[in-house]
Amino acid sequence: MANITKKVSWSSRGDESGAAGEETPLLNGSEQSRPLTQQESARGRPKEIPHNEKLLSLKYESLDYDNNENQLFLEEERRMSFMAFRCVEISRWVICGLIGLLTGLIACFIDIVVEQLAEIKYKVIKENIVKFTEAGGLSISLILWVVLNSVFVMLGAIMVAFFEPIAAGSGIPQIKCYLNGVKIPRVVRLKTLLVKVFGVICSVVGGLAVGKEGPMIHSGAVVAAGISQGRSTSLKRDFKIFEYFRRDTEKRDFVSAGAAAGVSAAFGAPVGGVLFSLEEGASFWNQMLTWRIFFASMISTFTLNFILSIYHNKPGDLSNPGLINFGRFESEVMEYNLYEIPLFMAMGALGGMLGALFNFLNYWLTIFRIRYVHRPCLQVMEAMLVAAVTATVAFIMIYFSTDCQPLGPDQNEEYPLQLFCADGEYNSMATAFFNTPERSVRSLLHNPRGTYNALTLGLFTLTYFFLACWTYGLSVSAGVFIPSLLIGAAWGRLCGILLASTTTGGSTWADPGKYALIGAAAQLGGIVRMTLSLTVIMVEATGNVTYGLPIMLVLMTAKIVGDYFQEGLYDIHIKLQSVPFLHWEAPATSHWLTAREVMSSQVTCLNRIEKVGTIVDILSNTSTNHNGFPVVAQVSADDEPAKLCGLILRSQLIVLLKHKVFVELARSRLSQRKLQLKDFRDAYPRFPPIQSIHVSQDERECMMDLTEFMNPTPYTVPQETSLPRVFKLFRALGLRHLVVVDDANRVVGLVTRKDLARYHLGKHGLEELQLAQT
Repeated sequence: MANITKKVSWSSRGDESGAAGEETPLLNGSEQSRPLTQQESARGRPKEIPHNEKLLSLKYESLDYDNNENQLFLEEERRMSFMAFRCVEISRWVICGLIGLLTGLIACFIDIVVEQLAEIKYKVIKENIVKFTEAGGLSISLILWVVLNSVFVMLGAIMVAFFEPIAAGSGIPQIKCYLNGVKIPRVVRLKTLLVKVFGVICSVVGGLAVGKEGPMIHSGAVVAAGISQGRSTSLKRDFKIFEYFRRDTEKRDFVSAGAAAGVSAAFGAPVGGVLFSLEEGASFWNQMLTWRIFFASMISTFTLNFILSIYHNKPGDLSNPGLINFGRFESEVMEYNLYEIPLFMAMGALGGMLGALFNFLNYWLTIFRIRYVHRPCLQVMEAMLVAAVTATVAFIMIYFSTDCQPLGPDQNEEYPLQLFCADGEYNSMATAFFNTPERSVRSLLHNPRGTYNALTLGLFTLTYFFLACWTYGLSVSAGVFIPSLLIGAAWGRLCGILLASTTTGGSTWADPGKYALIGAAAQLGGIVRMTLSLTVIMVEATGNVTYGLPIMLVLMTAKIVGDYFQEGLYDIHIKLQSVPFLHWEAPATSHWLTAREVMSSQVTCLNRIEKVGTIVDILSNTSTNHNGFPVVAQVSADDEPAKLCGLILRSQLIVLLKHKVFVELARSRLSQRKLQLKDFRDAYPRFPPIQSIHVSQDERECMMDLTEFMNPTPYTVPQETSLPRVFKLFRALGLRHLVVVDDANRVVGLVTRKDLARYHLGKHGLEELQLAQT
């Protein structure tokens, strides 16, 4: 069981941050769901274990969203004046402004570099094709296209596979987990950001069926996590600013602002960004946080706008709100009638079914990759193979296409290819394939009637659907937003053309651009299953609120139909990583379970004044790896429940051991500096492992007083509390540990994230997942 979770892990290295996960034995009396001990798993472990998604990984820790209100914290808060609190609030606004500014600058950098490199690539290939169309020998052009694509993709894949595996994909599932309260190793590191930016440039220029919008959300989150801490642990530089925010509570709020700023930069949709953070991520929300996140999103969009206006030699012209600009939809062209709404909903249902098919194929492909393509060299080779196949398929489709269109003055094609068309005409298939995906989407939405024929759009949809499905999940930084929009826009435009040709008077109301927009929304909604935020993003990106209602209906229909067959793409990838993700509510049929049945009963408790040797032994015990320890009045010898006094964390104990906060030393050295909250913040977030702290034999006999450092008021529940009630309390407050007590306030168990995430609704009612040791 051990090497399943290793293979499935997002970060394919050992967790450097010491994330070991809370041990949670299953307590329903079922023998087979008990986690294996190390001896058992070593003895009976086969060489290749088929992937089992009915597992939860113990390698993931929870974030401490709840403040640890110990004596040190309360003393600091009481010392702070009203002005000091005002300064902290102003700092929050400054950080959100900086997050927006930097996220916008990163988006500009990606956009400009991709545009420049893509222009060079397509011009070189176009000149080559023009040259060999006349002279013969177009195979040389194909080889050139394949080689250029493969080289770019190889560079991006090497960076991801060998240097930072967690930078693969769009990063949205990881950020969803982080905002849900799961500590994903290495997800918000500076190195991850650098690899992400480099990787997304390479994969987009390399011609893969990907977009650069998804990774912007991850990039914004990393920027937020870095700025809000006022230092870089990777560069080992501390700027001595924003020290108050060095805890999970504050950091997670800023990361949600960074994710929103990323959406805003990608789509020019500040309100959509705020709603994305609300819908997809944060479990805890308040009004001031919403306002600050909106501020970060606005700054992000404005920065991108301003820099791109200077780059396009139109300084001050703020008409490029996001990386993907759908262009303006004129209200006259975009009118719709009441009788078209059922057509739009039918397209939504089709989008839901196609999205479910996409997710189903990608699910089995991902399982295949988990089992067989887990070596970095194989991952790079697979990415290069996909790049080569994409270029070859595109070339063959363009070569055999007979769809020639006249090159009129109103055509805004970037790289029109004539190939075998007559003079003054261009190959219509090349407009879709021989371009960056964003430009292809825009041409499908805005090109006039008759630009594409039905066969071209049908073939393009079919091939691009399978290419995009194969591409998502490769070891490259890439998003799924733009490929989804492109597939949907293609079949949506096809629907528009068919309606215009088959219905009487259809040519007047069935505008292909209008149906391309509806198809794009349906396909994207069918794959990612977002509703509220996606509606607003689409409305903001089109710059026209006329289509608010149709887009909302289409997305709702796509979600309802898609959910009937398969989960959303991000949820599938979260489940495949065995992450203990907590949904909005507990499973519907779980009222009969109580805290006593759900909790971990093997709780390691500590005395208020505990022997140092005991603490070191408990922390060094690799078989348990607990992260929270209830502090009790007196631990009894026969493991009888003892009265609860507080709760202390592993990270706090490690800092206390590191600073030698022992009772005897405090008595002997009166001048010893009292430990402050700053010492804990300086160690955050990479607390040293217990193995790095040296404790001598004499020191093991000393005593440690935990009274000042423990949280004296941890959240507790009686053991008869129902699972939905425990779940609601745990998720809404963003807890990491919830102590279960009896009538006399004695500790009988501890509820952690994995105890709650274990239960989910399956096909046969309430199911219980097994826990996999790592």
